[in-house]
Amino acid sequence: MALLIGCGESSSSASHIVLLRYLNRALDSIKHDISQIFANLFCFNTNFHSNARNCGNEDEVHSSFEDLVATIGERYELRARDWFSKKKDVDDKGDPYAVFNVLDTMLKDSLERLKLMRESITLAEIGVQGCTLVVNYAEQAHIIRDLSLEGKVGAALWLRRKMIHKGVVPDVFTHNYLVNGLCKTGDLEKADWLIREMVQIGPSPNCTTYNTCIKGYCLMNNVDRALYIFSTMANSDIRPNRVTCNILVHALCKKGLLEEAGKLVGEILEEDNDSSTSDLITSTILMDGYFKSGDIVQALSIWDEMVQKDTRIDVVAYNVLIHGFCLNQHMNLAYRYFCEMLKRGVLPDVFTYNTLISGLCKDNKFEEACYIHDVMSRMGVTPDPISYKIIIQGLCVYGNVVSAHEFLLFMLEHSKVPEPHIWNLIIDCYGRYGDLGNAFSIRDKMLSLGVQPNVFTYNALIHAQVKGGYIADAYSLKKEMLLYGLYPDVVTYNLLIGAACNAGHIRLAFQLNEEMLRRGYDPDIITYTELIRGHCMRGNMKEALELFSKIQRAGLPIDHVPFQILIKKYCKLRKPDMAFDLYQKWLTRDE
Repeated sequence: MALLIGCGESSSSASHIVLLRYLNRALDSIKHDISQIFANLFCFNTNFHSNARNCGNEDEVHSSFEDLVATIGERYELRARDWFSKKKDVDDKGDPYAVFNVLDTMLKDSLERLKLMRESITLAEIGVQGCTLVVNYAEQAHIIRDLSLEGKVGAALWLRRKMIHKGVVPDVFTHNYLVNGLCKTGDLEKADWLIREMVQIGPSPNCTTYNTCIKGYCLMNNVDRALYIFSTMANSDIRPNRVTCNILVHALCKKGLLEEAGKLVGEILEEDNDSSTSDLITSTILMDGYFKSGDIVQALSIWDEMVQKDTRIDVVAYNVLIHGFCLNQHMNLAYRYFCEMLKRGVLPDVFTYNTLISGLCKDNKFEEACYIHDVMSRMGVTPDPISYKIIIQGLCVYGNVVSAHEFLLFMLEHSKVPEPHIWNLIIDCYGRYGDLGNAFSIRDKMLSLGVQPNVFTYNALIHAQVKGGYIADAYSLKKEMLLYGLYPDVVTYNLLIGAACNAGHIRLAFQLNEEMLRRGYDPDIITYTELIRGHCMRGNMKEALELFSKIQRAGLPIDHVPFQILIKKYCKLRKPDMAFDLYQKWLTRDE
């Protein structure tokens, strides 16, 4: 203070200067501390770092903020000097009140600038987060769709829930994938719940959402629930379309509710001006339903209506028409429309030819069936495995095993290796006619081509051996099955038990029956009938009657065969009373 007086300064002025310097240092310290706080808050915030790294500008953001703080500090330093240099009193001395005014103004401006700087940085951070959010939404929505398609709907729903917790709701397109995934896995209750939640929190379901759920219920044969979902569409102001109509009409036709299906078509399509293609699909579904119910007149009326409307009829509609005539055994009409199909320039496909071949085989017209098969190849339509299966099966049922074998060789020549079922048909047919050599030859050919025999293959071979009286060989085939990892079924045991009983080996028959029970198979009416036959052949009528009573107690449906065996045996034993008593039971068995 003495030094200040010596320099010509008054004590009052000197005290103001000391205070001013002290406040300047305090302001610098405050400014430094505030800058450091905001630097820590914004520059070193982990979330901001994370978003900055996502944009690839971490170092740039940090250095830009430091430059901003330094620039603001320099600007306020210059402004403070201007204030102190301009504010003078009447004696051209520093105004003490101006000092406080300057300080107050600087603090207010500093706070305003810091507020502005904080808002700018926050907006920048929101921009970075928004950019990241858009990218994450698209990626997560894509993952939900992929998971739904793969059947991993639980994981897809979990990801959807996480998105909603973050304030992001997937769009209706993504939700439709979820509904479809739930319906495919059979979780229709959860699909129903998801649609209700969409109505409540969004996004609003569209017609595709409801169509998917309705189709799911129809595939599960729950048409009532499907119709209920259909009725709720109006509550969401969604109008059903042709797809909705076709799904429900198809389901109603499958249940035989053709009248209801017709009414539904009228309700849904009353004001619909959709394309003729959709109208063709609906009409084809109805026509198929009428054919399957046997109402050919109504089916043809729908066909005539399509023709009058000049609807562009496709191969599917013709296939339904031809299949309907074959189903109702009107092969002449099937041929007629097949020819009309060719005249209209609609080329038959493999389904058309298979339908005709199947109809001809059921009508025992195998020569015509073979001719159609030949025409099919010449018309450029390659026969598929079903084509061969239909004709081979028909020939085997008819007993023409030689022709069936020729078709098998024709398949092999065209590099088509049949499924085991076709091989089994031919083996069984050879076995029924006692041709064991060809039966085993087919089995060996089957193995050489890598087609593994199944239990039906061995049953056919065992049946052939039993029919030829080779019981030991038949029994050895049962052991061979086990080497291939196959286990005998009820048919296998019935064949062997029947063979043992016919040969008088009752003990072996009961051993096989016990083995059958140990493997967990329940004897059927054929098993008990064969055992009764065995006892009757040996004269063990008491045991035969006990088995007969066991059948009645078990509640198995009894056919005429056990009655005939017992009645015939009692007649041979000259016991007409017992035979007549069994005859009375036979007459009253269904009462």
